[in-house]
Amino acid sequence: MSALRPLPTVLSGRYVRLEPLTPGLLPDLHRAIAVPEVFAGGYGGGPAGLHPDLEGFTAWAQAHYRWDELPFAVRLLNGNGAGPVVGTSSLADLDLPGEAAQLGWTAYAPAVWGSAVNAETKLLLLGYAFAAGFGRITLQADSRNDRSRAAISGIGAVFEGIRRRDKLRADGSWRDTAVYSILSREWPAVRAGLERRLDRLAAGRQDVPPLRE
Repeated sequence: MSALRPLPTVLSGRYVRLEPLTPGLLPDLHRAIAVPEVFAGGYGGGPAGLHPDLEGFTAWAQAHYRWDELPFAVRLLNGNGAGPVVGTSSLADLDLPGEAAQLGWTAYAPAVWGSAVNAETKLLLLGYAFAAGFGRITLQADSRNDRSRAAISGIGAVFEGIRRRDKLRADGSWRDTAVYSILSREWPAVRAGLERRLDRLAAGRQDVPPLRE
């Protein structure tokens, strides 16, 4: 039995709301992630891929994201409703007969690193994918990006290995890619771990920090 293609939709949690990424949201995304800290670890091809100007960032984003699949904007929720866009993540490489997909293209504003944002974004997207019948979700990172690799391992994804000389970086060098996966049978344990993390944050009232203007 094949997976069903998920439809673009809005996914809401306690801390974030995921909205289909549209070209109209690129100025908001530019303000959130077009900074050296985000690209330093290898995002978007690494530091040479950063376009701090909106025009350059827009052209880059139009080529980088999988617009024909499921890119999302990550928006904060607060007591007054929807807050600013703080990042993006995608479900793509959708292989319906093989029941496989990739969760990736993920980046957040540095101000929300270490907060509830990543945990809840993963909880929402993984839940949406597995509910659609996918049996295997991969997550990947530049092998040199220790922060991203720790975040992927921290949610319970299983390390599969290093795919060598996998992608060309923006500076012309080749990256090795660290590959992780979560299977549908592992999802209940991963989901429980993410929910416990969010419960701990709620109990300690460690909400996402305010963004600097």
